[in-house]
Amino acid sequence: MGDLNLIGAAAAVAVLIVAALHVYFLVLEMFLWRKPLGRRTFRMTQEAADSTAVLAGNQGLYNGFLAAGLLWGLSGYGNVNGRAILTFFLLCVIAAGLYGAATVSRRIAVIQSGPGLLALVLVWVS
Repeated sequence: MGDLNLIGAAAAVAVLIVAALHVYFLVLEMFLWRKPLGRRTFRMTQEAADSTAVLAGNQGLYNGFLAAGLLWGLSGYGNVNGRAILTFFLLCVIAAGLYGAATVSRRIAVIQSGPGLLALVLVWVS
């Protein structure tokens, strides 16, 4: 029984980490896109940042929705509804990361989909 509680705690921590990553993505994309940190993170010039800032802000908002959904699911973790909500939002995170990897950079799969997949596995094993 103790191992299941430990796995459940690990799952909750993993979900919190994925949610925190998406809050960080929100900040980068909505507020720091044109700043040196944002440009360095996304490897782009000032001109590219300026021309894509509105799109990045929209993208950041969606990352915020993913974080909110994960926190919502975590609030009900331990019951069927919480697991279903976490599964949905973690699958969204994984899908977004895979799409980003296919269309922008493979490293997005590691940064976004990897932690999402780990959290999903832990949620289902717990």
